[in-house]
Amino acid sequence: MSNRPDLPPEIARRRTFAIIAHPDAGKTTLTEKFLLFGGAIQMAGQVRAKGEARRTRSDFMKMEQDRGISVSASAMSFEFGQYRFNLVDTPGHSDFSEDTYRTLTAVDAAIMVIDGAKGVESQTRKLFEVCRLRDLPILTFCNKMDRESRDTFEIIDEIQENLAIDVAPASWPIGSGRDFLGAYDLLNDRLEIMDRADRNKVAQSVEISGLDDPRLAEHIPAAQLEKLREEVEMARELLPAFDQQAFLEGHMTPIWFGSAINSFGVKELMNGIGNFGPGPQPQNAAERQIAPEERPVTGFVFKVQANMDPKHRDRVAFVRLASGHFERGMKLTHVRGKKQMAVSNPVLFLAADRELADEAWAGDIIGIPNHGQLRIGDALTEGEALRFTGIPSFAPELLQSVRSTDPMKAKHLEKALMQFAEEGAAKVFKPSIGSGFIVGVVGALQFEVLASRIEIEYGIPVRFEPTQFTSARWLSGPSDKVDSFVNTNKQHIAHDHDGDLVYLTRLQWDIDRVVRDHPELKLTATKEMMA
Repeated sequence: MSNRPDLPPEIARRRTFAIIAHPDAGKTTLTEKFLLFGGAIQMAGQVRAKGEARRTRSDFMKMEQDRGISVSASAMSFEFGQYRFNLVDTPGHSDFSEDTYRTLTAVDAAIMVIDGAKGVESQTRKLFEVCRLRDLPILTFCNKMDRESRDTFEIIDEIQENLAIDVAPASWPIGSGRDFLGAYDLLNDRLEIMDRADRNKVAQSVEISGLDDPRLAEHIPAAQLEKLREEVEMARELLPAFDQQAFLEGHMTPIWFGSAINSFGVKELMNGIGNFGPGPQPQNAAERQIAPEERPVTGFVFKVQANMDPKHRDRVAFVRLASGHFERGMKLTHVRGKKQMAVSNPVLFLAADRELADEAWAGDIIGIPNHGQLRIGDALTEGEALRFTGIPSFAPELLQSVRSTDPMKAKHLEKALMQFAEEGAAKVFKPSIGSGFIVGVVGALQFEVLASRIEIEYGIPVRFEPTQFTSARWLSGPSDKVDSFVNTNKQHIAHDHDGDLVYLTRLQWDIDRVVRDHPELKLTATKEMMA
């Protein structure tokens, strides 16, 4: 990182990051407060708020609003001080983890939100591993300190033990639950006092000179002050001090303690991303590495969202710009289609609201409305044939057949399924024998979401039914060997929406048999989504 040239100021001020968490740790609330402090919205809404006026801005799908969970990753851009934040909100629910994995390919850092009472939960651990594979710097926010929570040292120990990363406290909580008063800002020697009366108000800051400052006693009861001094002294002896280089390399995470719902600790966390977080990083392509300061514009599609606006039946491709300065109306080459596209109506997102983007820089995320030309993994460049790497597609863990309960709409169902496959919402397999389709997903909740979306967006009532198959593997190898295998195993063979061969399995035994009897063939559980 150190020997790279300085970035142009407009690129250097970008901070592109995702928020990861276990469901219900408070991720969507934190996103809301980011938008509030970034001046992007006037009033934060809870996920399960009453009435349309305070619906959460980042959850725009009907099902997300009904259930109070985020199931699609949305991107939001806003200014904060001298920085331009591009925040990608990811689904916390494990059934949508593939969407989250792909989203993490488009960011330069991540914020991990953990619940002060529950600590490191299973989904947090999974997502953290993905960040580690990509060496993403991680900032940690320990949320819900205004509720009964665990001992601060215990929480830090658990993160260090479970995730094998050094933890450097950036703030230290004063009390917890009903006794939670605020936090001591260890990086700036400041006392932050929480205001319980107004949830949308920023905490009051008191500048002090160290923990011996007599002014502390004016704000903190004696017993809590003594405990704070003891704990901070222990923390400074036992825990490492914050080291920006170790953080940027992914070996250390700074931790802030707060309460997102009370707007507490959020501003400090945002300052942390701005001051310590990385600017746009180089992106990997099969041909070479692309540096953000390069002049030609390049970018890749990491997500496709269909029907964000049901009135227009549109599809928006989310594109992470890897280099250059993009201007509206530019002609870019769609590498897979070998065609030029005039990008005349690119959009920047503010949750469900969008505005036309007149320009964007490396690190930004723009939306390109299209009618199905762009799919996940596609590269857009000013002519160079690049293929970006590292965008994964995973073998589904659950398979079901799908049919329309209205036989007249069978043809429309195929179109709807192909759209969802290209969006990455599900895998769709066309078996070699028989009619119909098999749909594969990572978690059972996805079937519900698909059925509901197919009905709402396409007007087709569908039924998902169990199938004899339990998993799928992509099949590759020398073409003559593949052909003879396909001919003798037709009942197991299907094609995915890209036309690639897939072997459908009933038991682990099916996979073991192929590995044993056909060593020249390869069965894989992941596929790189390269155009």
